[in-house]
Amino acid sequence: MTVNEYQKESIKTRDYGKGEPIIYPTLKLNGEAGEVAEKVGKCLRDNDGIFTDEIKLGIAREIGDVIWYCAALSDEIGYTLDEICQLNIEKVQKRREENKIHGEGDNR
Repeated sequence: MTVNEYQKESIKTRDYGKGEPIIYPTLKLNGEAGEVAEKVGKCLRDNDGIFTDEIKLGIAREIGDVIWYCAALSDEIGYTLDEICQLNIEKVQKRREENKIHGEGDNR
């Protein structure tokens, strides 16, 4: 499955209710990313940092939720996931070429 195929399929399940369609997936994206971090943190605390297949599957499922909201938000702002991925690769390649991978800020 390509990222654009995923985006088309995932959008069929979109149901935000009322409100601003850009704000909802943005807020939920942040929450889901936090859930990924929570799974990792709980593994460190409760499982001595040993990532079992079960823990990895739980993390993978949360990553899937992150991707769902990325797909929704990308669609809401008028981009396909393929376009978003291409923009990101161009950005990081430019940073590498300019030896600016490390550091802070969007415009490095």
